[in-house]
Amino acid sequence: MAESTHHRWTEIEIRPYGMNPLVTQQNVVGTHTVLTRLVLKKGAHFHGHYHDNEEISHVVEGSLQFLIEGKELLVGAGEILCIPPRVIHEVVALEDSVALEICNLTRQDWVD
Repeated sequence: MAESTHHRWTEIEIRPYGMNPLVTQQNVVGTHTVLTRLVLKKGAHFHGHYHDNEEISHVVEGSLQFLIEGKELLVGAGEILCIPPRVIHEVVALEDSVALEICNLTRQDWVD
C-alpha cells in the first residue's frame, strides 16, 4: 500500500522546462498522478503538441492563450481548463504567469 506524502513548493527543486529558457517547473509525483507548477515568463510558447493523458491546467497568476484544435481560448488567473487525452494544443504566456498542471496517468516525460 502506498503511503501519504507531504510537500512544500519551497522545498521542491526548480528545474528548467526542457530547452525553454522562459519556463521552470516543479513536480510532485504520486502513484498515478503528477502535479506540476510551471512558472512562465511573458512570451513563453509551447508549440502544438498532445499527450496520451488528460491534462487539467489551473492558471494561478497571469494569463495563457491556448490554441486547441484551431480554436483560441484565453485562460486567466483563477480559471481552469480541462484538455482531454490526445487533443492537440498550443500555449503562449501573455504575461508572466504561474500555472498548475495536473496529469493522470503520470507523465513520464515530466518525471524524467
